[in-house]
Amino acid sequence: MSDSAIDPEQAHEVIPHGDPLALFTQWYDEARGTEPNDSNAMALATATPDGFPSVRMVLLKGYGPDGFVFYTNGRSRKGGEIAANPQVSLLFHWKSLRRQIRIEGVLSPVSDAEAEAYFHSRARDSQLGAVASDQSAPLDSRETFLARYEEARARFEGGEVERPAHWGGWRVRPLGIEFWQDRPYRLHERRRFEHSANGWASTLLYP
Repeated sequence: MSDSAIDPEQAHEVIPHGDPLALFTQWYDEARGTEPNDSNAMALATATPDGFPSVRMVLLKGYGPDGFVFYTNGRSRKGGEIAANPQVSLLFHWKSLRRQIRIEGVLSPVSDAEAEAYFHSRARDSQLGAVASDQSAPLDSRETFLARYEEARARFEGGEVERPAHWGGWRVRPLGIEFWQDRPYRLHERRRFEHSANGWASTLLYP
């Protein structure tokens, strides 16, 4: 195929206007069948009050009309930035499908009941690791962390692991969602949805 020719099968619009959450579900379900690892991985971008950004990967643990949910240690760096500035962005990138979804929104904490239910659905070793870790704080050696893990394991032996009060979940209420589909010769397709009091509106964007 020459640079001047466009395959007719690739020329039609594949990102329709409609319900962006329904489209997210369609793409997410496809990614769960094609991505080799962690199809629910998403980049979470936060910023300090003075606008200095940081980004890291977290895991999507639920979503619906009210938003996209992840869990973390509230005393971590991202926890501190979330507390100071609840405006965040998410990015899903699925290389197997050559697609990405960007989500911009505002955070709010999930309920204690939701946090408890998810915490106790995790593997016990993961629960103990959350108890043992002062996430993002300086660590003198890995041996110190492993010793704290063993102390937590002994402390909760035979009983339920207690969820730390500072460990919980956050829900991103989406205000903007952008879908991106790779196309040959960088003739990509993009559609951005924005939410208002009247619901979702969308427009195509130049690639």
